[in-house]
Amino acid sequence: MTVDTTLAERVGRAMMARDASSHFLGVSLEEVRPGYARMAMTVTADMLNGLGLCHGGFTFKLADDAFAYACNSYNRNAVGVTCTVTYPASAHLGDRLVAEAVEVLRKGRTGLYDVTVANQKGEVVLLFRGQCRVVDGHILPDGPAADV
Repeated sequence: MTVDTTLAERVGRAMMARDASSHFLGVSLEEVRPGYARMAMTVTADMLNGLGLCHGGFTFKLADDAFAYACNSYNRNAVGVTCTVTYPASAHLGDRLVAEAVEVLRKGRTGLYDVTVANQKGEVVLLFRGQCRVVDGHILPDGPAADV
């Protein structure tokens, strides 16, 4: 497998430039490399549910973002097919959440990724396992696709 961190970084920047939902929620891309992404956001009052906790949909969105950036880091369009999530703890107002997506397996047109979302204390608030499918196209239309 050819590992091209520079390509992954260029793909990540291009995706982030077009990612309106991440800009809206204050999600930042902290690191991307082939098969890996780390993203972060801070829980705001607008993200709280009726119990005063961060709505699980927002922590899921952060995990799904990291999954997407890791899947697409090879400059080959990849879309989510299925995922499972577990919420072992709640996130709270002001928490800084960090999602780390790690490639478990990538073979042919299928990829499997694990994502952990933790708060600033290192407490895990979401566990996510997602499967992607590589489809036609590239994030950077003129750029090469990494050999995987």
